[in-house]
Amino acid sequence: MQKTLTKKEYQKYVDEKSPNSKVLRNVARAFVVGGTICIVGQFISNLLKMKGLGQDETASLTSILMILIGALLTGLNVYDDIGRFAGAGSIVPITGFANSIVSPAMEFKSEGYVMGVGAKMFVIAGPVLVYGISASVIAGIIHFLLK
Repeated sequence: MQKTLTKKEYQKYVDEKSPNSKVLRNVARAFVVGGTICIVGQFISNLLKMKGLGQDETASLTSILMILIGALLTGLNVYDDIGRFAGAGSIVPITGFANSIVSPAMEFKSEGYVMGVGAKMFVIAGPVLVYGISASVIAGIIHFLLK
């Protein structure tokens, strides 16, 4: 016959068995890696400005190159290691968005290019896109009506 635990006893048991969270270490890693990704983006942006490109072209090309770097690192199975080390520090920048699109596409490649790669590519990023675009449309309508 099993002994029934009270809520307090169960919580004590869970606390004893759960690993301690290393919050300070995790925050430091996220900050350093996220900051490094941003430094790389700023370096690319400065380099493009030095080449004489305008602000719009520089911003667009920097975004494209950062997405390319994120997708390439995901394809080479490097971004997963960065993510395990940095946590949210690797997810928040634009490279994390590229990773969230490329990872499912790679995972479901065996199901074909249409039903695998095409259909599964936006499994993670899709809801973010839908709600982000919807929110921007609603904000635009509100701005238009208040103006």
